[in-house]
Amino acid sequence: MRAFWIKRVLPFFFTSLPLLFAACVLAAIPPAALRDYLERIRTSPLDWVILGSGSLFFLVQLRISVQALTWQQDDFHIASDRWLSQLAQTAEWFPLLGLIGTVAAILQTFSSISSSAVTPQEIIRKYAPAITATGGGLLMALINILPSWTVSIGRELIRNIIMSSDPPTMMHYQISNSHPINPHPIRQD
Repeated sequence: MRAFWIKRVLPFFFTSLPLLFAACVLAAIPPAALRDYLERIRTSPLDWVILGSGSLFFLVQLRISVQALTWQQDDFHIASDRWLSQLAQTAEWFPLLGLIGTVAAILQTFSSISSSAVTPQEIIRKYAPAITATGGGLLMALINILPSWTVSIGRELIRNIIMSSDPPTMMHYQISNSHPINPHPIRQD
């Protein structure tokens, strides 16, 4: 029964945490703000790029997280760690893409202001992509750092469960200090 928990239930649980967190963040956004955001991104290709690529990278990381949390005979499935680490670094791109959208929208807004009368509604309409791009970039950055973090935490907790119940199982291997997901090796004493 313990093997079932370690090999099936706990990996699924830790892999689902980033998805649950992303859903909680979306649920916490005020409904009027979410409706306005969804309305505005319909005409913003940069938002499509940010949200589409961010969601794709997130889903790929979730799939790799399942593999990374799978307990083999004496260690986790570590072959996927390099990919998980590389994909987690994509989180750094999304705020930068959001800033590109912000600057483009500000330039668009300023270029539309001329000597003729410009209404506040027109300024808001042209400036809105700055806000949506920034918000989308921050959301994608946030959710794309979570899978590698939950793999690291999940592995540590699963190892603690294994060590507390069967110390000799873990004593015969050591994890390298240069490991990208788990920098804390288990010592052989």
